[in-house]
Amino acid sequence: MAGLPKQIQSLVEELKKLPGIGTRSAERIALYLVQKPSEVGKNLAAAIIAAIDNIRPCEICGALTDKSPCAICSDPSRDPTLLCVVEQPVDILKIEKAGVFRGKYHVLGGKISPVNRITADQLRIDVLQQRLKTEPIKEIILALSTDVEGEATCVYLSKHLARPDLKISRIAYGLPAGAGLEFADEFTIGQAIEWRRQMQ
Repeated sequence: MAGLPKQIQSLVEELKKLPGIGTRSAERIALYLVQKPSEVGKNLAAAIIAAIDNIRPCEICGALTDKSPCAICSDPSRDPTLLCVVEQPVDILKIEKAGVFRGKYHVLGGKISPVNRITADQLRIDVLQQRLKTEPIKEIILALSTDVEGEATCVYLSKHLARPDLKISRIAYGLPAGAGLEFADEFTIGQAIEWRRQMQ
């Protein structure tokens, strides 16, 4: 980046920290921003600051929201007996776009991964167990990745949440093996929810 002013170099370094942004993309974005009218960059900066200052996890489900509880948890038309467990808030957006699920959600905040040193106690499993005590949940749908860690997390949850009055199911395959919900289209997610299978 020789020849670029230090302010642009600093901007490029910060942009490179974003997922999916390499050096070349970061340079293009930085140069685009400084060559446009100053309002473009200032509006972007203001939108980023507003999101950082106002978006937080829902106190109930863990979805990203500007008010807690979120719109889904507050919606009386949602089926309170169905709970879909996902890894990350972005997974809720994918399922909602599919338009087939009318229950509520629970974000774990990840999946069990010994390689990445993520254990069950680092996930929102204790909050999930508390919800089972206070909400009329009759079925949990595990909508986790189809990779090894996702499968291990599903097995762990099905064993630790098991009780006679609770059905635990797993979304059907059709999702690419080893992939997360964020890479699947809405139709595939919709089919996976509708054709879910019960965990043993």
